[in-house]
Amino acid sequence: MAADRHTSHNAVSTKAAGIVGLAVMCSRILGLIREQIFAALFGGGRAMDAFTVAFRTPNLLRDLFAEGALSTAFITTFSKTIATDGDGAAWRLANKVATMAAVVLRAICLIGILIAPLLVALFAPGFDADKAHLTAMLARIMYPFILLVSLAALVMGMLNAKHVFGVPAMASSFFNLGSIAGGVLIGRWLDPHFGARALVGLAIGTLIGGALQLAVQLPSLARLGYVFRPDFRWRDPGVKKILRLMGPAVIAASSVQLNVMINSMFASTLGDGPIFWLAIAFRLMQLPLGVFGVALATVTLPVLSRLVAAGDSVNFRSELARGLRLAFLLTIPATIGLIILAEPIISVLYQHGRFNAYETLQAAAALRFYAIGLTAYSAMKVLVPAFYALDRRKTPMIVSFIAVGVNLFFNWLFTFRLGWGHRGLALSTGCVAVTNFLLLYALMRRHVSHMHTGLLVALLAKVLLAGVALAAVCWAGEHWLLSQWQVQATAPKALGLLVTIALSAAAFFAVAAWLRISEVTQVVALVGQRLGRMKPRS
Repeated sequence: MAADRHTSHNAVSTKAAGIVGLAVMCSRILGLIREQIFAALFGGGRAMDAFTVAFRTPNLLRDLFAEGALSTAFITTFSKTIATDGDGAAWRLANKVATMAAVVLRAICLIGILIAPLLVALFAPGFDADKAHLTAMLARIMYPFILLVSLAALVMGMLNAKHVFGVPAMASSFFNLGSIAGGVLIGRWLDPHFGARALVGLAIGTLIGGALQLAVQLPSLARLGYVFRPDFRWRDPGVKKILRLMGPAVIAASSVQLNVMINSMFASTLGDGPIFWLAIAFRLMQLPLGVFGVALATVTLPVLSRLVAAGDSVNFRSELARGLRLAFLLTIPATIGLIILAEPIISVLYQHGRFNAYETLQAAAALRFYAIGLTAYSAMKVLVPAFYALDRRKTPMIVSFIAVGVNLFFNWLFTFRLGWGHRGLALSTGCVAVTNFLLLYALMRRHVSHMHTGLLVALLAKVLLAGVALAAVCWAGEHWLLSQWQVQATAPKALGLLVTIALSAAAFFAVAAWLRISEVTQVVALVGQRLGRMKPRS
């Protein structure tokens, strides 16, 4: 029995990944609803450009110090501390890190508030004076969000390391609920016509959502026996280990967001609208990424860290390869669907209120190119934490430097040299993701002797073959059920889109099952077990 428990804790659990996936899907859907409401109220032009850049500035720092570097470094060290020294030592480490994070991030928030106009000028050089002033004011209101979400990320790391995945994965749903309810109600109170002044309500709603994201996780942590006690004794080997990991991770773990910020710099010179169009497209690309890629990464990181601590290199390679295969299986069909059905998807989701058909076409063009990098992004969610688990923290840092340089070159080439506008920025992001993944995979093969590449290539071939069936159904649905999407009413258009997606998914998984893809069999078996438990007993 003990061996069984050990095995269950040191394997990438399909069940746990499924729980996280469902929770993250809920969060992503609420995030879409949040953007739908904001787009309908404010349109897809000047106002939402300002809010998007204002939120992106503290959001970048969040990725640098919270859900990126700090989260990755903390989970890795915390999991190893549990495995080697027990829960007591891990809780003491958590107290030190939480205290340090609260002190340091409060200082960062204050600095951000003071220099907000400089940051807006840096990240949105194309904004005129009025637009830049509005953006800076909104950014100043939202800077405390960094502290709230950083503490939420630490709590999430502690819960994940103790095999509690559902509650922390659902926490971001409360962020979306708080930001929607608080933002709309306060915005309406400030300006019933939802002009520029109402954007202040959205900024305050962001803080309300961040507070809820932290608060909803605290009861689960308390049930595990954790009690926070401020601890300023930061001269600790575990703290030093986290700080050493954070240095390279500040760059490596946030390279995606940094490249998105660079895209915003270029997009700010293209007039009103491109920043928000790109944000919409990136959000839709992140929906399957969040459901599958983040779920796999959340479950994989603690497992890989424990396997390294135990010196189990065989199972480390096996679980890493399995995580990559699952990433390919789950995101390639999503990529195909997003590319073929980009316009009707965005039309159904966003073309309401002040958001018009022209803006739908522009956002759809960006979505197609973003989708090129979806599978690579998902695979990196598994690969990058593996380097940290192996204490190879410099490798992702070097690759991220290369990625930023490649992104700058592609942005210049596609946007200005070839004149593809915001579409070129999205294509650049997709190409950078593929380049980043290939480099990381090649370097991981040098660090571990066997990566099961043959199995990965065989799976890729089978998934692409099943993807042909999916593409055929998507193409048929687009030409028959959705051929008049530009003039269709929302209800029949949404129905046609749902039918197309359902049939294409069924076609994909039917062919995948026929090809005997083992990961599909596991998912089907898990769903069957779930359904069996739900049947009433006679």
